[in-house]
Amino acid sequence: MADRVFAARFKEAMDAKHMKQVDVLRAAADAGVKLGKGQISQYVSGKAVPRANIGHFLADILEVDMQWLYGKEEEKQQAAEHIGSAADAGNRERIMEMREFRKSTKLDNVLYDVRGPVVDEAARMEEAGTHVLKLNIGNPAPFGFRTPDEVIYDMQRQLTECEGYSVSKGLFAARKAIMQYAQLKKLPNVEISDIYTGNGVSELINLSMSALLDNGDEVLVPAPDYPLWTACVTLAGGKAVHYICDEQAEWYPDMEDMRKKITDKTKAIVIINPNNPTGALYPREVLQQIVDLAREHQLIIFSDEIYDRLVMDEEEHISIASLAPDLFCVTYSGLSKSHMIAGFRIGWMVLSGNKSVAKDYIEGINMLSNMRICSNVPAQSVVQTALGGYQSVNDYIIPGGRVYEQREYIYKALNDIPGISAVKPKAAFYIFPKIDAKKFNIVDDEKFALDLLRDKKILIVHGGGFNWGQPDHFRVVYLPRIEVLKDAVGKLNDFLTYYRQ
Repeated sequence: MADRVFAARFKEAMDAKHMKQVDVLRAAADAGVKLGKGQISQYVSGKAVPRANIGHFLADILEVDMQWLYGKEEEKQQAAEHIGSAADAGNRERIMEMREFRKSTKLDNVLYDVRGPVVDEAARMEEAGTHVLKLNIGNPAPFGFRTPDEVIYDMQRQLTECEGYSVSKGLFAARKAIMQYAQLKKLPNVEISDIYTGNGVSELINLSMSALLDNGDEVLVPAPDYPLWTACVTLAGGKAVHYICDEQAEWYPDMEDMRKKITDKTKAIVIINPNNPTGALYPREVLQQIVDLAREHQLIIFSDEIYDRLVMDEEEHISIASLAPDLFCVTYSGLSKSHMIAGFRIGWMVLSGNKSVAKDYIEGINMLSNMRICSNVPAQSVVQTALGGYQSVNDYIIPGGRVYEQREYIYKALNDIPGISAVKPKAAFYIFPKIDAKKFNIVDDEKFALDLLRDKKILIVHGGGFNWGQPDHFRVVYLPRIEVLKDAVGKLNDFLTYYRQ
C-alpha cells in the first residue's frame, strides 16, 4: 500500500513541477546523490519506496512535504484514531513511531519480472476464478510435456538411497556423467572435481557471482538477458553492464558494443547460448570473437547453456569453452528443459580451461557450495540415466515434433499480425517479437502486458523484464499446443486492432 501511495504522489509531484524521470536523474547527478534509472522506475511503478535520504532529496527538488510524499501523515492520523481517546500520550507516540522493517537496499536495482507485478495480477485474477493462459515461463509440464518414463522409474528405485546429504558438489555418479558430457562437448581440462550440481542453474549463477564480485566490479551481460543474471550480479555488489544483441543480425551480440563497454573494472562476460529470451543460437565465428575479446582483456567467460539440447534445423550447438582452453570458463547446464523436469531442480556448472588463474575464486566457490550443504539428492540420482541412452527430447525438435511445429506456427502467425515482427528462433522454446511502439503509442511495455492480461487473459513478459531498454518487445513461450497458440494469437491480433496507450 505504501509503495502505491508513494508512486502516485511522486508522479503527481513530478507532473506539478513539469519534471520527467530524466530531470530527476539529472538533478541527482548535479547534487552528487547516487540515484539510478532503475531505482526511479521502481519508485514510479510502485515496486519500491526510497530510503529516507533519497526521500529527503526527492521532496526537496519537488518542493513537497516529505511526510506527504510517503503518505505518512495519513498513517499517523489513522494510528492516532486507532489508539482512541482513552490512550495516554506516551502510548500514542510509541505507536505512531513504530519501527518499520524494509527490504534491503541491495534490492533497489533488482528486477525479476518473469515472476513480477504482471504475474501477481494474473494470480489475483485466477484466485477470482478467471482462467489465464500463461505464456510467461518456460515450464513444460503444464503443457503436456512428460518426463521420460525411465527417469521416473530410476528415481523411484533410488529414493531410499537418497535420504541423506551428498557431498556438497554432488553424487559421484552424477558428476561423472556430467564430466563425460562435458568431454563430448569438448570442454578442455575438466576433472570430476570441476563439476558442481545445483538446485537448478539459478542457484549456481547466484553462487558463482557471490563468490567472485566485490562492490563496483562489472560484468558484461546481454540485453535482452535472462534477468536472473543481472539480479545476481547486482545482489553480489557488482554492476551488470548490458551489451546489445542485434535483432537485425539474428540477435547475435554486437561485438563493437561489447568492446566499448569493457573497463578496468570488468571481470567477466556472460553469454546465454542458446539464448533466452530470443531463441538465438550463436555460430562458431561469433563465439570466437567473444573468446578473442575475453583473451585480450583477461576476462572470465560465463556461459549459460541450459537449452543446448533444444536446437532445431539440424544446427550445431558449440560450447564456447571448447574454443578457449587458455581462458577460465564456467559453463552451466541441466535437465530442467531438455528432460522436462523443471520441478526436480537439477542443474550443474563445469569449470574448465586455465583454472590456475582462478585458484582463489574456486576456493570461494567451494566455500559457498559447502555452506548450502548439497543440492537435491533424488534429482541428482537421475543425471546418469538422463544423460545416457535414448534422448527423447530429440523427437520434439525435428519436423513433426511438438516444439518444432509450434515454433513454425508461432513464428509465421506473429509475423502475420500488422505491427508485429519476429526473428525466427533456432533453439529453446521462446520467441521475442517486436511491436511497433509508434503505431500503438506504447511508452510503457509493462502496462501493455497488464492491459493484454486484463483484456484477453493472456500472460506474457514485457521486454523490460529482460533488461531491454525500449518498450517495443515482449516474450512468448510457445510450449502450448498449436490449437491453444492459435487462440492466443487470434486474441492478440484482435487486441491490437483497438489498443492504443
